[in-house]
Amino acid sequence: MPPPWQPPTPRISVGMAFLGAFLYMPLNFVIGFAVLAMSNGRGHGTVVLGAVVLALIAFGGGGVLLATAKANGKGLGLGLMIGWAVLSVVSVGFCTGLNPELYT
Repeated sequence: MPPPWQPPTPRISVGMAFLGAFLYMPLNFVIGFAVLAMSNGRGHGTVVLGAVVLALIAFGGGGVLLATAKANGKGLGLGLMIGWAVLSVVSVGFCTGLNPELYT
């Protein structure tokens, strides 16, 4: 007799993906505000550094979490990446340091 049917275990948590996207936004606000406060008249090096730090948090931290075996970690990692992408599109790259006008 075959074993009773069991639902498959989730490979990624959709709820944690939403949470990760929403957690990235206040994190981006704090880091972005600090970058703008530090770059007052000093050129664009601070803005470039801030853009790199935000990308490392989203894709470095998100990639590490996505590589974990747990569904919650995968969801949170994917959510960080989605939050970075959505914020980049909505703010036309200003909030994530991708706007080329910031560097000219």
